[in-house]
Amino acid sequence: MNAHAATARAERTQPIHIGDHLREWRQRRHLSQLDLAGDAEISARHLSFVETGRAAPSREMVLKLAERLEVPLRERNVLLVAAGFAPAFPQRSLDDPALKSARQAIDLVLKAHEPNPALAYDRHWNLVTANRMVAPLLEGIPPHLLGQPFNILRLAFHPEGLAARTVNLAEWSAHLLERLHRQCEATADPELLKLYQELKAYRMPARSGPVSADNVAIPFKLRSEGGEVLSFFSTTMVFGTPVDITLSELALETFFPADDLTARRMREMADSLK
Repeated sequence: MNAHAATARAERTQPIHIGDHLREWRQRRHLSQLDLAGDAEISARHLSFVETGRAAPSREMVLKLAERLEVPLRERNVLLVAAGFAPAFPQRSLDDPALKSARQAIDLVLKAHEPNPALAYDRHWNLVTANRMVAPLLEGIPPHLLGQPFNILRLAFHPEGLAARTVNLAEWSAHLLERLHRQCEATADPELLKLYQELKAYRMPARSGPVSADNVAIPFKLRSEGGEVLSFFSTTMVFGTPVDITLSELALETFFPADDLTARRMREMADSLK
C-alpha cells in the first residue's frame, strides 16, 4: 500500500464491524484468507465467515488473529471493542506508578549513554525525554521549533531546524522518510500519514549516489556552531514484550560517534556540562 492509498483509507469512514477491521489488516499485511487462517490455526471458511459477519469471533480468536497480523496494541483494543469485548491493553502515563520500573530503565539507558546523545520518543516522533547531551546540539534552534509537542522529524526537516546544519541532508532525510513510510505501512496511523505528507513537501536535495562503502550505516552529519562536522550513527531500541500501549509505542534512539573527532568533542562537551 502506498502512502496516498493509506491516507485515503485513514480519511474515509472507519469500518465498524470486526470483520471489516480484520479484512483491512489482512490486506495491509498482504495475506490471503488461507494464509492467515493457516497461521491462526483456524479454517479459511471460518475466517471468511468472520470477515463477512456470518460468524462472531471469540475474544481469544480476536487476540490471536491480531497477534498473527502484528496489529499494534492500540488497534487491538479497537478490534476487541468492534467485536463487543472490553479493551485488553491499558494506556498509562510514564509517570504512573505501574510503569515506575520501565521509566527507571529508560532513564538508566539515557544516562549510561553519555557522553553521547540519546532520546526517547512516542509513536508520532514527539520527544518524551532525552539525556543532557541532546540540548547542546540544538543550540541556536528557534524556540518555536522546540516547543511542545517537540517533534523530532519536523525539527530534522525544517529549514530553520537541523536541516540547515545537516551536511548529508539528502541521505539523512531520505533515510528518515523511509523509516516513517515503513511505520505508516505497519500502523496506518492517521497522524503519521499526515506527518509523512508534511515532510515530503519540504524541498530536499536529491541523493548524489549510493552511500559510501566506507560507512557501516547511514551517518548523521551535523555541522556544529564552530564549523566542525560531528558524525553519528544511531540505533533504535524498543521494549520487547510490552502489554501497555504507552510502552509498546515508545522508542529509544541512541547516537554513537562515527569518528574520533566526534567522540572527542562529545567528551569535551560532557565535561563542560559538569
